[in-house]
Amino acid sequence: MFTPKPDRLIPDLTPQQELTLLARALWSEGYDDHLAGHITIKQSDGTFLCNPWLITWDELRPEQIIRIDIEGRLLEGDWPVPLGIPLHLELHKARHDVTVAMHNHPRYGTIWADALRIPKCYDQSSSLGGGTLVLVDEYVAAVDNADAARAAVAAMGTADMALLANHGVFVTGVSVRAVHQRAVALEQRCRHAWQVEALGGGKELPGLAARITSDGTRFIGFWEAMVRAELRRDPTLLEGS
Repeated sequence: MFTPKPDRLIPDLTPQQELTLLARALWSEGYDDHLAGHITIKQSDGTFLCNPWLITWDELRPEQIIRIDIEGRLLEGDWPVPLGIPLHLELHKARHDVTVAMHNHPRYGTIWADALRIPKCYDQSSSLGGGTLVLVDEYVAAVDNADAARAAVAAMGTADMALLANHGVFVTGVSVRAVHQRAVALEQRCRHAWQVEALGGGKELPGLAARITSDGTRFIGFWEAMVRAELRRDPTLLEGS
């Protein structure tokens, strides 16, 4: 039986390159609300890599990635720390199981969050990220406020993904691969549920989601294919980083 080897599918990537490619790949999937959105990757020394403020995800480059501490202080880099980073910092303080966290305002996920509803899962591809999705209705202030961020994280509990009411989505995982897969599947779930309901409804996926891996790391080839797509769009992306 053939077993794919990820190291044969894409070049070796630094954490900064992985973060950049995650941002660019998700922008292509609809995570494209202008300057909005943050990604953090926890490092072994307790610091965090993060995309900076003022750079959109589709133009981000590895050399622009910044490093911050758990209090949000800039340790490395020439760009400012994102305004909404308290959401990530409070999550990482409370959830030591999370390595990668991603927040943004994709169109369909945000619509369901605004409607205070969790969409049904109607097809296999919409479930491939695995994980638990919850609705967090704790919007008392923007999440650049530490208290508001703390309340949202507490309401999220141990869930892997959240629709943040009147705001957007929050996706967590053990790796960049896991967060990419979950984020893509979540936005597809939200988009397809909208379209199915527009037709009058349909049959929810019967039990398949529970049988698919919950950590989002076993669909080897998907992340790699999207990395290659981004490198075709910008062949210079890994140069000088």
